[in-house]
Amino acid sequence: MKAKYKKIIACSLAAAVIAAVSAYTWLPGTKTVAKQGVKATKAAAAHYLSTEVVDASNIRQVITADSTTSRTFMWQSDYAEDKPVVEYRKAGDDTTLMQLPASSDAFSDDGVTTYIHTATVTGLEPGTAYEYRVGAGDKRSSWQTFHTAQGNDFKALIFPDSQSSDYSVWAATAQPAWQRNQDAQFFINMGDLVDNGQDHYQWNAWFDVVNDMIARIPVVPLLGNHETYNKDWKVRMPEAYLHLFALPQIDMEKYQNQFYSFDYGDVHFVVLNTQSQELADFEPSLDEDEVAWFKKDMAKTKKKWKIVLMHKDPLQYGFASRPEPRAEGFSPEGQLWMPLFDQYGVDAVLSAHLHTYRDRGHIKNFQRDESGPLYLITGVAGNVQYPGLWKQHSLDEYVAPQPETDNYMSLEASEDSLTFRSFLPNGQLLEEKRISSHK
Repeated sequence: MKAKYKKIIACSLAAAVIAAVSAYTWLPGTKTVAKQGVKATKAAAAHYLSTEVVDASNIRQVITADSTTSRTFMWQSDYAEDKPVVEYRKAGDDTTLMQLPASSDAFSDDGVTTYIHTATVTGLEPGTAYEYRVGAGDKRSSWQTFHTAQGNDFKALIFPDSQSSDYSVWAATAQPAWQRNQDAQFFINMGDLVDNGQDHYQWNAWFDVVNDMIARIPVVPLLGNHETYNKDWKVRMPEAYLHLFALPQIDMEKYQNQFYSFDYGDVHFVVLNTQSQELADFEPSLDEDEVAWFKKDMAKTKKKWKIVLMHKDPLQYGFASRPEPRAEGFSPEGQLWMPLFDQYGVDAVLSAHLHTYRDRGHIKNFQRDESGPLYLITGVAGNVQYPGLWKQHSLDEYVAPQPETDNYMSLEASEDSLTFRSFLPNGQLLEEKRISSHK
């Protein structure tokens, strides 16, 4: 059915500045940024074809550095599009339509060429409901909603490793979690989104599971080690991941989309890339450069709360079901980063990679100390499970019931506290942890 629009007129949003940012490829010099203004013109009513013929898949929102006034939109097409656009309006306002051009980027992987379209809207009003749609030419998708942030209170969903063989378990975990938490403002996926970073099928399967959620709230993705594998299970640069998510800008162009930070409410989030072992042949100075960036980033923030998200876990666990010995202690990532977390007053550190949910309490100077950050390893959300693999660590305060099943988490933040909850897929509460003191 054709959708008829009233005239497009200028409004207070006309002052917004749009950065149409192309998805980033890891090769230096290939990233392009086109800054273009919002189109807000008086025009005749527009007619658009039905959504069934729109070449737009995996329509998604991606986190920005400041969600009170900005939002990134991305989508994919099977063919090159002529002048792709994002259109948005305040919810319920069918008389004022803002239109902005999207940048386009094509990349080929796993024998498939994908066209990715990206636009970042700035100058939005805080605490406001909007609607958006995407398209090109005379084709548009259906309207979707988004909300800008305001104040200090918010909820986020947190999903551990979702890597899977068929992604049905991922669906059985993520979709009910979203249905129970429609008030979540964004969701985090803790790395290893897919089992193989080059496998086009797996990326589509991952998106298929979250399509409803990711069209309505932004995603906060982490780079995991499995994003760095090709289909021969050899390490490469994570091409697909780096193209699929246009993340907040950092001042080190060669690492764009690998690590980043953002603010939400009174919380400063830092998302690390812990894959220095896998990427050693490509980025030999990754750890050194990322530490330098982290110090600058943390020195600048004025937010009350600080949360670090990292794929690999800072602790090292012994094997319970493998013959080779492995002593408990701290992983190379922990030895590198934990002193910095102490130094910069980090409140909580969330990790993944081991496919187990464990609460290690507060740790400082590599020992239990209530003045240190809270360390939670977030669990598993796909069907790649390691029942009985890990011994208990002497710093573990809570271990999910064994043999372990899938889980998800939520974060509720307020001016006075951070509350982390872990749930089974059926909604049963596993553990609740609250931080109310501030360093």
